[in-house]
Amino acid sequence: MPETTEHRTHSDAPPGSLTPLLRQRESVMVYDREHVIPAVDLRAILEAARWAPSAGNSQPWGFVVGRRGDETHQRIVPVLSAANQAWAPAASAIIITLHQVATDFDHEIAYSDYAMFDLGQAVAHITVQARSMGLQVRQFGGFDHRAANDAFAVPAHWTATTGVALGRPARRGAEQDLPGWVQQRSRLPRERLPLEAFVHSGRFGHPADFLTEP
Repeated sequence: MPETTEHRTHSDAPPGSLTPLLRQRESVMVYDREHVIPAVDLRAILEAARWAPSAGNSQPWGFVVGRRGDETHQRIVPVLSAANQAWAPAASAIIITLHQVATDFDHEIAYSDYAMFDLGQAVAHITVQARSMGLQVRQFGGFDHRAANDAFAVPAHWTATTGVALGRPARRGAEQDLPGWVQQRSRLPRERLPLEAFVHSGRFGHPADFLTEP
């Protein structure tokens, strides 16, 4: 198996506390330009999103999916920010995520205040399923949302929300073909706040007592 750019996939989490699918997850910016994702694999990844939980089982998510080189992909790339155009088109697929923002009385899905949260859960499922298949995902917000809505005739009660690049990480060293800022960001270590910074008990800001229990 070729050596890839997945050299940052380390974690300071206690050994054994995370499934390898999460420990090895990485927001990759350098993708294998030759990798073609088979339709069966893409369906499996989106099937994972399909089975995400949602408020009232409303399932208020949608996905515009372009595989590198197809007509949808060619329409996605121009709406990306200049920065994301520098790296994202090399991924095997780019997905524009959608969530419902209002109720359409002719539509079977009722609007939920939690629609964006539910979309986030669906995309999290995508990242884990992709990792289980040897792929990685990078999520981003840098694109012209209005242009994406227009380009894909998104109804008024839905909106483009985020972008997702999906593919196989490139060989180590492939980042040399990308702009310097991409090279630098692709080498940044994975860092996370400690649990004590965001897990509370008693009151906000007080680290949960169980965090120090053996």
